[in-house]
Amino acid sequence: MLIYNEEDVIRLVSEDEWMMDILRSAKSLNLPDWWVCAGFVRSKIWDVLHEFNERTPLPDIDVIYFDEVNVDEKIEKSYEQILNRLQPNIPWSVKNQARMHSVNNIYPYSSSVDAIAKFPETATALGVKLDERGKVLLTAPHGISDVINCHIRPTPFFNETKEGMVIYEDRVHKKKWKSIWSKVEVL
Repeated sequence: MLIYNEEDVIRLVSEDEWMMDILRSAKSLNLPDWWVCAGFVRSKIWDVLHEFNERTPLPDIDVIYFDEVNVDEKIEKSYEQILNRLQPNIPWSVKNQARMHSVNNIYPYSSSVDAIAKFPETATALGVKLDERGKVLLTAPHGISDVINCHIRPTPFFNETKEGMVIYEDRVHKKKWKSIWSKVEVL
């Protein structure tokens, strides 16, 4: 199957009942500015482009949100517990992006989409969520060209500094994407 545009990505997610169940669970938390992001979206696209019959296992399902008022990490853990009760076989990871700048030692994010834009790789800087009618929304701050062409490159944020490039290169080495998806090309 070929993927040409954002509508194709939205269709892939919408037609995947497992992904939709994940999105419905995340939506049930009623978090502000929430998204399910990163490998959840990228891996689905790459699995389809590689014509895999089985889903590539994910180390976690990243649920992010943005709440400047309640930045205690314990709150994130309580959300993970709620999600674990809803779907106990899912490796949930919930992070409030209003506090992650301090973890990442950078200036504050302005929103969850701003945080996604500052993920290390353009192909991973993706998020999906459900709108009030249950329709899938996609955010792709750097577009979808890299992910649908199986290209790995640093986001501009990580490409700006030597330290950022070290982090990016370390992730590329550790993730071993090429060993899972043969068409992936590191740029």
